[in-house]
Amino acid sequence: MSHAQTEALQALDVSVRAAVREQGIDPQRDGAVVRRIVEETVAAHDARSLTGAVTPLGDANVAAAELMARVAGFGPLQPLLDDPTIEEVWVNDPSRVFVARNGRHELTSLMLTESQVTELVERMLTASGRRLDVSSPFVDAALPGGHRLHVVLQGISRGFTAINIRKFVLRAHRLDELVSRGSLSTRAAAFLDASVRAGLTVMVSGATQAGKTTMLNCLAGAIPGGERVVSAEEVYELQVPHHPDWVALQTRQAGLEGTGEIALRDLVKESLRMRPNRIIVGEVRGAEALDLLLALNSGLAGMGSIHANSAREALMKLSTLPLLAGENISSSFVVPTVAASVDLVVHLGLDRQGVRRVDEIVAVPGRVEHDVIEVEPLFIRRGAELARTPGMAPRPERFERLGVDVHALLNGTTTPVATRHDAAPEPPAWERAG
Repeated sequence: MSHAQTEALQALDVSVRAAVREQGIDPQRDGAVVRRIVEETVAAHDARSLTGAVTPLGDANVAAAELMARVAGFGPLQPLLDDPTIEEVWVNDPSRVFVARNGRHELTSLMLTESQVTELVERMLTASGRRLDVSSPFVDAALPGGHRLHVVLQGISRGFTAINIRKFVLRAHRLDELVSRGSLSTRAAAFLDASVRAGLTVMVSGATQAGKTTMLNCLAGAIPGGERVVSAEEVYELQVPHHPDWVALQTRQAGLEGTGEIALRDLVKESLRMRPNRIIVGEVRGAEALDLLLALNSGLAGMGSIHANSAREALMKLSTLPLLAGENISSSFVVPTVAASVDLVVHLGLDRQGVRRVDEIVAVPGRVEHDVIEVEPLFIRRGAELARTPGMAPRPERFERLGVDVHALLNGTTTPVATRHDAAPEPPAWERAG
């Protein structure tokens, strides 16, 4: 783009912003209206350029996209956010912008300025309603597209403000879609679907970017529509759009006066007052683990995700986190409570090619030996195959009430019986085939 075209685009930027202000439009919420204004402004400029009164822009579509990114989007980062192949964007300093594709990261050629980074952060936080200042130098927020934003203020981050944007790229909504993507075997998916419908508690473990949120979404897609679901998260990430009775809760940071904070523990406690049949905690990482365990131990079914290197380590971590809740909490109480409350652990892995797969599914039979929770592996990944192991499913009586022979299901000699009493979405492929 020539210098004259750049100046012309800047003039159009000023004109579009003036029109947006005049009409009282929120650019983040009324993107369609902003797009109409942009298209009309670019079309009018093109018409004038035919008379030689103004400099031609070249490609009108490119110019319109640039204006949309400036006014209603996130400027130079918008093309990266619009790219469906990019999973995450992060800025280490204005001259080093990275992206992740298929689990692998790469340095882009994008060069920003300090003022652009500052403006981007301010615009993103304006859209989220959260703040960043010296007293609160970290922030987690949700962007309008569902992407998760994390910012570390300069001073805590050396040299420049650090930005991470984890894009919400939901490539699967149901367990059978994970089968088609090679993340899960048909038999394991059928078992997990039946387990969720039977009311078993499932914890999803794995490393960062292993696909825990996607797995939680797919598991939640198997919850019968007649049950009430309440989810609690630090930032909205879970998506269960087809469930007719789902309430999503999100934490809130403290205000300028240092008051008004709503922690994840508060949300877990409040969710129990909302008559849930299921509770989902987006990510268990602190003392809220105790409140979740107490809820599950009262007979409530639930799900959650946790960072861990294996299914066994996930149970160990889940047995340790509640100790953060206070000195009066002991492992002699927590360990057997975890064993009695968690039924299944689904552990996810990310291989060197960036492929996300289920590495193991283990059952928790409820036994504890020398403060170690016993597990029974049900499925273990051996190379490209998620192989069945001799372990037995927990709580077989719940599968019986559902009308499913879980032993035959695990051995691959039958398919689960569809027993949903709701207007839930169409059942998975293995149910339709049966």
